[in-house]
Amino acid sequence: MRRTGVADTPLHDGKAPRWLFQRMQALAREIVSAIVEEFGPRELLQRLSDPFWFQALGSVLGFDWHSSGVTTTVCGALKEGIRGLEKELGFFAAGGKGKASLKTPAEITAFGQDLSVDPSGLVYASRMSAKVDNAAVQDGFTLYHHVIFFTADGRWTVVQQGMNETSRYARRYHWLGEGLASFTCEPHSGIWAARRENKVLNLVAQESEQTRLASAALSCQAPERLLRELERALHLRMPARHEILYTDIDPKRLQKTLLASYEAQPGSFEDLLGVRGVGPRTLRALAFLAEIIYGAHPSFRDPARFGYAHGGKDGHPYPVDRETYDKSIEVLRQAVERAKLGDRDRLHALRKLERMHGS
Repeated sequence: MRRTGVADTPLHDGKAPRWLFQRMQALAREIVSAIVEEFGPRELLQRLSDPFWFQALGSVLGFDWHSSGVTTTVCGALKEGIRGLEKELGFFAAGGKGKASLKTPAEITAFGQDLSVDPSGLVYASRMSAKVDNAAVQDGFTLYHHVIFFTADGRWTVVQQGMNETSRYARRYHWLGEGLASFTCEPHSGIWAARRENKVLNLVAQESEQTRLASAALSCQAPERLLRELERALHLRMPARHEILYTDIDPKRLQKTLLASYEAQPGSFEDLLGVRGVGPRTLRALAFLAEIIYGAHPSFRDPARFGYAHGGKDGHPYPVDRETYDKSIEVLRQAVERAKLGDRDRLHALRKLERMHGS
């Protein structure tokens, strides 16, 4: 199981017109049905976890290539498009934007009788992937959209999006359950981003392994001791690059959360993430202490790896693997050709694919 990508897109406040969304739903239903019939639901999960393919799908469905609305609208069209066909397809969707995302666990559980596995594993994957992107990858984006797609045998893909209030950009995170060895160590295998952020605390980077171990160990210690160490550390002169670690840290506000982690005695960083109330500030404070006390250096590398689908106008800094991209487009092209569409809709979709592929 692996996490396969992150995408940055400009925020657009508008919604897809009702007539367009209804058209997208119908087209999404036919494309999903064609892919499941030809390749199986597992292949569809893998494709949705690919930021390139997802963006191409959004364009084929008729939405602005660069808009942040691609994420919410495509996920919504997919979820609504397959409504009532989930059991037949062996492919399910749960979650959504804003308050709808909070219903994800209940929606997963509601499909329980149609699954061949215990849905609790899917609920955990949904919650942990959201916790990682909200708290362990501190890149300036706060999640406001979360959807999990899954199969009857428990395979899953998560597509979620966060907002940066300052830059007015959105960033999309893709997760693929199959092949994921750890939720907390290099879970990305591909990332799509308009740009890299300068101030990032990346606690899921390979380079942050010692920070993760030290943070989990520190969280098991008495809160009083940690708060004393934190008060002392905040008065030290630190390198400028460490600013993100101690920005907006108030020891008094951490007492309740540190007590909760002390009582939970987490055995790993993943367990620490699962403690109720542990969020970005708590993890930042623990990472700060891990460096001061143990000399564990966290990563400040933005995990974003992919740019727009053609690698940017000059192909830098996100070169495209053309062979992989060609294969992704071919799967989508075959789905469009096999979908039960009118000639006009099919021709329109194929022309969009040709324009993307030829760029």
